[in-house]
Amino acid sequence: MMSTVVWGTGNVGRAAIRAVAAHPQLKLSAVLVHDPGKVGRDAGELGGLGHPLGVAATDDVEAVLATSPRAVVYAASGDLRPDEALADVTRAIRAGAVVVTPSLYALYDQRSAPPELREQVLAAIGDGGGSLFVSGIDPGWGNDVLPLLVSGLGTAIDAIRCQEIFDYSTYDQPDSVRYLVGMGQPMEYEPPMIAPTVPTMVWGGQIRLMARALGVELDEIRESRERRPLDATVGEYEAGTQGAVRFEVQGIVGGEPRIVVEHVTRIHPSCAPDWPTPPNGVGAHRVIIEGRPRIEVTVEATDEGGNSSAGGNATAVARLVGAIGWLADAEPGLYDALDVPLRPGRLGGNR
Repeated sequence: MMSTVVWGTGNVGRAAIRAVAAHPQLKLSAVLVHDPGKVGRDAGELGGLGHPLGVAATDDVEAVLATSPRAVVYAASGDLRPDEALADVTRAIRAGAVVVTPSLYALYDQRSAPPELREQVLAAIGDGGGSLFVSGIDPGWGNDVLPLLVSGLGTAIDAIRCQEIFDYSTYDQPDSVRYLVGMGQPMEYEPPMIAPTVPTMVWGGQIRLMARALGVELDEIRESRERRPLDATVGEYEAGTQGAVRFEVQGIVGGEPRIVVEHVTRIHPSCAPDWPTPPNGVGAHRVIIEGRPRIEVTVEATDEGGNSSAGGNATAVARLVGAIGWLADAEPGLYDALDVPLRPGRLGGNR
Protein backbone atom coordinates (compact mmCIF):
# COMPACT_ATOMS: atom_id res chain seq x y z
CA MET A 1 0.00 0.00 0.00
CA MET A 2 1.53 3.27 -1.14
CA SER A 3 1.12 6.23 1.19
CA THR A 4 -0.71 8.88 -0.83
CA VAL A 5 -1.52 12.52 -0.07
CA VAL A 6 -4.33 14.52 -1.68
CA TRP A 7 -3.39 18.21 -1.77
CA GLY A 8 -6.48 20.38 -2.30
CA THR A 9 -10.17 19.53 -1.89
CA GLY A 10 -12.04 21.52 -4.53
CA ASN A 11 -13.78 19.99 -7.55
CA VAL A 12 -10.69 17.94 -8.44
CA GLY A 13 -9.61 17.19 -4.89
CA ARG A 14 -13.00 15.72 -3.92
CA ALA A 15 -12.74 13.27 -6.79
CA ALA A 16 -9.11 12.54 -5.89
CA ILE A 17 -10.03 11.55 -2.33
CA ARG A 18 -12.60 9.10 -3.69
CA ALA A 19 -10.19 7.70 -6.28
CA VAL A 20 -7.37 7.15 -3.78
CA ALA A 21 -9.74 5.59 -1.23
CA ALA A 22 -11.02 3.17 -3.89
CA HIS A 23 -7.59 2.11 -5.18
CA PRO A 24 -6.39 -1.23 -3.74
CA GLN A 25 -2.70 -0.27 -3.93
CA LEU A 26 -3.00 3.18 -2.35
CA LYS A 27 -3.54 4.32 1.23
CA LEU A 28 -4.80 7.84 1.86
CA SER A 29 -2.33 9.09 4.45
CA ALA A 30 -3.11 12.82 4.53
CA VAL A 31 -5.27 15.56 3.01
CA LEU A 32 -3.86 19.06 2.71
CA VAL A 33 -6.21 22.06 2.66
CA HIS A 34 -5.83 25.84 2.44
CA ASP A 35 -9.17 26.85 3.95
CA PRO A 36 -8.94 27.03 7.78
CA GLY A 37 -12.57 25.95 7.92
CA LYS A 38 -11.65 22.56 6.50
CA VAL A 39 -8.82 21.81 8.94
CA GLY A 40 -9.74 18.85 11.15
CA ARG A 41 -12.62 17.64 8.97
CA ASP A 42 -12.58 14.00 7.91
CA ALA A 43 -11.42 13.18 4.39
CA GLY A 44 -14.52 11.09 3.77
CA GLU A 45 -16.72 14.10 4.41
CA LEU A 46 -14.59 16.38 2.21
CA GLY A 47 -14.62 13.79 -0.56
CA GLY A 48 -18.38 13.34 -0.44
CA LEU A 49 -18.14 9.66 0.41
CA GLY A 50 -20.82 9.71 3.09
CA HIS A 51 -18.66 7.85 5.60
CA PRO A 52 -15.44 8.70 7.48
CA LEU A 53 -12.00 7.60 6.34
CA GLY A 54 -10.24 8.36 9.61
CA VAL A 55 -7.95 10.97 8.04
CA ALA A 56 -8.30 14.54 9.31
CA ALA A 57 -7.47 17.38 6.91
CA THR A 58 -4.52 19.58 7.80
CA ASP A 59 -2.81 22.72 6.49
CA ASP A 60 0.64 21.69 7.79
CA VAL A 61 2.48 21.00 4.52
CA GLU A 62 5.87 20.60 6.19
CA ALA A 63 4.63 17.97 8.62
CA VAL A 64 2.89 15.97 5.88
CA LEU A 65 5.89 15.96 3.54
CA ALA A 66 8.18 15.07 6.44
CA THR A 67 6.44 11.66 6.54
CA SER A 68 7.89 10.94 3.05
CA PRO A 69 4.65 9.98 1.26
CA ARG A 70 5.15 7.77 -1.78
CA ALA A 71 2.68 9.81 -3.87
CA VAL A 72 0.96 13.19 -3.95
CA VAL A 73 -2.14 14.03 -5.97
CA TYR A 74 -1.77 17.79 -6.35
CA ALA A 75 -5.33 19.04 -6.89
CA ALA A 76 -4.91 22.70 -5.93
CA SER A 77 -5.58 25.15 -8.76
CA GLY A 78 -2.80 26.53 -10.92
CA ASP A 79 -5.00 28.82 -13.03
CA LEU A 80 -4.31 32.06 -11.18
CA ARG A 81 -1.30 30.93 -9.12
CA PRO A 82 1.05 29.06 -11.48
CA ASP A 83 4.22 30.02 -9.59
CA GLU A 84 2.80 28.88 -6.25
CA ALA A 85 1.56 25.63 -7.79
CA LEU A 86 4.99 24.94 -9.27
CA ALA A 87 6.64 25.64 -5.90
CA ASP A 88 4.25 23.23 -4.16
CA VAL A 89 4.81 20.50 -6.75
CA THR A 90 8.60 20.76 -6.72
CA ARG A 91 8.52 20.74 -2.92
CA ALA A 92 6.67 17.42 -2.98
CA ILE A 93 9.06 16.00 -5.60
CA ARG A 94 12.02 16.97 -3.44
CA ALA A 95 10.38 15.02 -0.61
CA GLY A 96 10.71 11.95 -2.85
CA ALA A 97 7.07 11.70 -3.91
CA VAL A 98 5.57 10.66 -7.20
CA VAL A 99 3.37 13.67 -8.06
CA VAL A 100 0.39 13.64 -10.42
CA THR A 101 -1.45 16.86 -11.19
CA PRO A 102 -3.60 18.70 -13.75
CA SER A 103 -2.38 22.09 -12.56
CA LEU A 104 0.76 22.81 -14.65
CA TYR A 105 -0.50 23.36 -18.20
CA ALA A 106 2.92 23.96 -19.71
CA LEU A 107 3.95 20.40 -18.84
CA TYR A 108 1.17 18.59 -20.72
CA ASP A 109 3.86 18.11 -23.37
CA GLN A 110 6.92 18.32 -21.18
CA ARG A 111 9.35 18.26 -24.10
CA SER A 112 8.05 21.61 -25.40
CA ALA A 113 7.76 23.24 -21.97
CA PRO A 114 9.68 26.48 -21.35
CA PRO A 115 13.27 25.51 -20.46
CA GLU A 116 13.25 27.46 -17.19
CA LEU A 117 10.14 25.57 -16.02
CA ARG A 118 11.44 22.19 -17.11
CA GLU A 119 14.80 22.82 -15.44
CA GLN A 120 13.16 23.59 -12.10
CA VAL A 121 11.25 20.30 -12.19
CA LEU A 122 14.28 18.28 -13.30
CA ALA A 123 16.37 19.86 -10.53
CA ALA A 124 13.77 18.83 -7.96
CA ILE A 125 13.75 15.29 -9.37
CA GLY A 126 17.54 15.17 -9.14
CA ASP A 127 17.48 16.41 -5.55
CA GLY A 128 14.71 14.23 -4.17
CA GLY A 129 14.19 11.30 -6.51
CA GLY A 130 10.50 11.94 -7.10
CA SER A 131 8.60 12.02 -10.41
CA LEU A 132 5.96 14.15 -12.12
CA PHE A 133 3.10 13.39 -14.52
CA VAL A 134 0.76 16.17 -15.67
CA SER A 135 -2.58 15.50 -17.39
CA GLY A 136 -5.49 17.89 -17.76
CA ILE A 137 -8.99 18.10 -16.29
CA ASP A 138 -10.49 19.10 -19.63
CA PRO A 139 -9.95 16.04 -19.47
CA GLY A 140 -6.41 15.13 -20.49
CA TRP A 141 -7.38 11.73 -21.87
CA GLY A 142 -9.83 13.45 -24.22
CA ASN A 143 -6.96 15.31 -25.87
CA ASP A 144 -4.29 12.61 -25.91
CA VAL A 145 -5.07 8.97 -25.05
CA LEU A 146 -8.52 8.75 -26.64
CA PRO A 147 -7.87 10.57 -29.96
CA LEU A 148 -4.60 8.74 -30.48
CA LEU A 149 -6.21 5.38 -29.73
CA VAL A 150 -9.11 6.04 -32.09
CA SER A 151 -6.76 7.33 -34.81
CA GLY A 152 -5.29 3.83 -34.95
CA LEU A 153 -8.64 2.57 -36.27
CA GLY A 154 -8.40 4.75 -39.37
CA THR A 155 -6.89 3.86 -42.74
CA ALA A 156 -6.35 7.47 -43.84
CA ILE A 157 -6.60 10.46 -41.49
CA ASP A 158 -7.30 13.98 -42.70
CA ALA A 159 -7.88 15.68 -39.32
CA ILE A 160 -8.49 15.01 -35.63
CA ARG A 161 -10.93 17.12 -33.63
CA CYS A 162 -11.30 16.84 -29.84
CA GLN A 163 -14.41 18.54 -28.45
CA GLU A 164 -15.58 19.44 -24.96
CA ILE A 165 -19.25 20.48 -25.10
CA PHE A 166 -20.75 21.60 -21.78
CA ASP A 167 -23.55 23.49 -20.09
CA TYR A 168 -21.62 25.40 -17.42
CA SER A 169 -24.67 26.00 -15.26
CA THR A 170 -23.74 22.62 -13.72
CA TYR A 171 -20.14 23.65 -12.96
CA ASP A 172 -19.47 24.11 -9.26
CA GLN A 173 -17.19 27.16 -9.55
CA PRO A 174 -19.47 30.18 -9.99
CA ASP A 175 -16.68 32.76 -9.91
CA SER A 176 -14.75 30.94 -12.64
CA VAL A 177 -17.89 30.59 -14.77
CA ARG A 178 -18.71 34.29 -14.48
CA TYR A 179 -15.27 35.94 -14.45
CA LEU A 180 -12.83 33.47 -16.05
CA VAL A 181 -15.20 32.18 -18.75
CA GLY A 182 -17.30 35.37 -18.89
CA MET A 183 -20.82 33.98 -18.62
CA GLY A 184 -23.32 36.71 -17.75
CA GLN A 185 -20.82 39.47 -18.48
CA PRO A 186 -21.41 42.27 -21.01
CA MET A 187 -20.28 41.34 -24.51
CA GLU A 188 -17.53 43.94 -24.35
CA TYR A 189 -16.01 42.07 -21.37
CA GLU A 190 -12.85 40.12 -22.28
CA PRO A 191 -12.96 36.67 -20.60
CA PRO A 192 -9.42 35.78 -19.44
CA MET A 193 -9.82 32.14 -20.51
CA ILE A 194 -10.07 33.07 -24.19
CA ALA A 195 -7.82 36.13 -24.24
CA PRO A 196 -5.27 35.98 -27.09
CA THR A 197 -2.49 33.40 -26.47
CA VAL A 198 -4.20 31.96 -23.35
CA PRO A 199 -5.88 29.00 -25.12
CA THR A 200 -2.54 28.09 -26.72
CA MET A 201 -0.81 28.40 -23.36
CA VAL A 202 -3.31 25.96 -21.82
CA TRP A 203 -4.02 23.52 -24.67
CA GLY A 204 -1.08 24.02 -27.02
CA GLY A 205 0.93 21.34 -25.24
CA GLN A 206 -1.74 18.77 -26.03
CA ILE A 207 -1.69 19.79 -29.70
CA ARG A 208 2.10 19.36 -29.75
CA LEU A 209 1.90 16.03 -27.95
CA MET A 210 -0.62 14.64 -30.46
CA ALA A 211 1.49 15.91 -33.36
CA ARG A 212 4.53 14.15 -31.92
CA ALA A 213 2.61 10.90 -31.56
CA LEU A 214 1.26 11.19 -35.12
CA GLY A 215 4.73 11.91 -36.50
CA VAL A 216 3.89 15.27 -38.08
CA GLU A 217 5.53 18.68 -37.90
CA LEU A 218 3.37 21.65 -36.94
CA ASP A 219 3.61 24.79 -39.06
CA GLU A 220 2.11 26.77 -36.19
CA ILE A 221 -0.69 26.84 -33.64
CA ARG A 222 -3.64 29.16 -34.25
CA GLU A 223 -6.61 30.22 -32.16
CA SER A 224 -10.17 31.15 -33.05
CA ARG A 225 -13.08 32.21 -30.86
CA GLU A 226 -16.74 33.16 -31.09
CA ARG A 227 -19.18 34.45 -28.47
CA ARG A 228 -22.97 34.68 -28.39
CA PRO A 229 -25.31 36.70 -26.14
CA LEU A 230 -28.38 35.34 -24.39
CA ASP A 231 -31.62 36.15 -26.18
CA ALA A 232 -33.56 36.05 -22.90
CA THR A 233 -32.73 36.25 -19.20
CA VAL A 234 -31.95 32.84 -17.67
CA GLY A 235 -31.89 32.88 -13.88
CA GLU A 236 -29.18 35.30 -12.78
CA TYR A 237 -27.81 35.66 -16.34
CA GLU A 238 -29.38 38.62 -18.11
CA ALA A 239 -30.46 38.88 -21.73
CA GLY A 240 -27.75 40.44 -23.89
CA THR A 241 -24.87 39.19 -21.75
CA GLN A 242 -22.57 36.38 -22.81
CA GLY A 243 -24.42 33.07 -22.89
CA ALA A 244 -22.08 30.91 -24.96
CA VAL A 245 -18.47 30.79 -26.09
CA ARG A 246 -16.75 28.60 -28.64
CA PHE A 247 -13.02 28.49 -29.27
CA GLU A 248 -10.49 26.33 -31.06
CA VAL A 249 -6.78 25.68 -30.68
CA GLN A 250 -5.63 24.51 -34.09
CA GLY A 251 -2.48 22.60 -34.97
CA ILE A 252 -1.66 23.66 -38.54
CA VAL A 253 -0.03 21.04 -40.78
CA GLY A 254 0.56 21.76 -44.45
CA GLY A 255 -1.33 25.04 -44.09
CA GLU A 256 -4.52 23.37 -42.80
CA PRO A 257 -5.94 22.80 -39.29
CA ARG A 258 -5.31 19.08 -38.83
CA ILE A 259 -5.27 18.67 -35.05
CA VAL A 260 -7.92 20.71 -33.24
CA VAL A 261 -9.01 21.08 -29.62
CA GLU A 262 -12.43 22.74 -29.50
CA HIS A 263 -14.50 23.90 -26.53
CA VAL A 264 -18.20 24.74 -26.81
CA THR A 265 -19.52 26.18 -23.58
CA ARG A 266 -23.02 27.45 -22.78
CA ILE A 267 -24.82 28.71 -19.70
CA HIS A 268 -28.16 27.50 -21.13
CA PRO A 269 -29.07 25.15 -24.02
CA SER A 270 -31.11 27.90 -25.72
CA CYS A 271 -27.98 29.90 -26.52
CA ALA A 272 -26.18 29.12 -29.82
CA PRO A 273 -28.38 26.11 -30.65
CA ASP A 274 -26.65 25.79 -34.03
CA TRP A 275 -23.32 24.96 -32.36
CA PRO A 276 -22.46 21.33 -31.52
CA THR A 277 -24.57 19.91 -28.69
CA PRO A 278 -24.05 16.89 -26.43
CA PRO A 279 -26.45 13.93 -26.76
CA ASN A 280 -27.70 14.36 -23.19
CA GLY A 281 -28.05 18.12 -23.54
CA VAL A 282 -25.66 18.78 -20.66
CA GLY A 283 -22.10 17.67 -21.33
CA ALA A 284 -19.89 15.31 -23.29
CA HIS A 285 -16.44 14.85 -24.74
CA ARG A 286 -16.15 13.88 -28.37
CA VAL A 287 -13.37 12.82 -30.73
CA ILE A 288 -13.92 13.08 -34.48
CA ILE A 289 -11.51 11.49 -36.93
CA GLU A 290 -12.05 12.93 -40.40
CA GLY A 291 -10.80 10.50 -43.01
CA ARG A 292 -11.51 6.98 -44.16
CA PRO A 293 -13.39 5.71 -42.36
CA ARG A 294 -14.85 8.75 -40.58
CA ILE A 295 -14.97 7.92 -36.86
CA GLU A 296 -16.84 9.70 -34.09
CA VAL A 297 -16.66 8.71 -30.42
CA THR A 298 -18.65 10.51 -27.70
CA VAL A 299 -18.05 9.96 -23.99
CA GLU A 300 -20.53 10.98 -21.29
CA ALA A 301 -19.65 10.71 -17.61
CA THR A 302 -21.57 11.73 -14.50
CA ASP A 303 -20.77 11.78 -10.78
CA GLU A 304 -21.94 13.45 -7.57
CA GLY A 305 -25.62 12.85 -8.20
CA GLY A 306 -25.59 12.80 -11.98
CA ASN A 307 -23.53 15.96 -12.57
CA SER A 308 -21.71 15.93 -15.93
CA SER A 309 -19.02 18.42 -14.89
CA ALA A 310 -18.23 16.30 -11.84
CA GLY A 311 -18.13 13.26 -14.11
CA GLY A 312 -15.54 14.89 -16.33
CA ASN A 313 -13.42 15.80 -13.32
CA ALA A 314 -13.69 12.26 -11.95
CA THR A 315 -12.48 10.65 -15.18
CA ALA A 316 -9.53 13.05 -15.38
CA VAL A 317 -8.61 12.26 -11.77
CA ALA A 318 -8.90 8.52 -12.33
CA ARG A 319 -6.35 8.81 -15.16
CA LEU A 320 -3.91 10.55 -12.80
CA VAL A 321 -4.45 8.33 -9.76
CA GLY A 322 -4.34 5.21 -11.95
CA ALA A 323 -0.85 6.25 -13.13
CA ILE A 324 0.68 6.28 -9.65
CA GLY A 325 1.59 2.60 -9.59
CA TRP A 326 3.35 2.80 -12.97
CA LEU A 327 5.22 5.93 -11.93
CA ALA A 328 6.29 4.34 -8.64
CA ASP A 329 7.83 1.42 -10.55
CA ALA A 330 9.52 3.63 -13.14
CA GLU A 331 12.76 5.55 -12.78
CA PRO A 332 12.45 9.04 -11.25
CA GLY A 333 11.63 11.45 -14.04
CA LEU A 334 9.36 13.90 -15.81
CA TYR A 335 6.69 12.06 -17.81
CA ASP A 336 3.81 12.87 -20.17
CA ALA A 337 0.79 11.06 -21.58
CA LEU A 338 2.81 9.32 -24.30
CA ASP A 339 5.00 7.77 -21.60
CA VAL A 340 2.39 6.72 -19.06
CA PRO A 341 0.03 3.90 -20.12
CA LEU A 342 -3.69 3.98 -19.39
CA ARG A 343 -4.27 1.01 -17.12
CA PRO A 344 -7.48 -1.01 -16.76
CA GLY A 345 -9.79 -0.04 -13.93
CA ARG A 346 -10.74 -2.24 -10.99
CA LEU A 347 -14.01 -3.99 -10.27
CA GLY A 348 -15.60 -3.00 -6.98
CA GLY A 349 -13.81 -0.57 -4.68
CA ASN A 350 -14.70 1.89 -1.96
CA ARG A 351 -17.39 4.29 -3.22
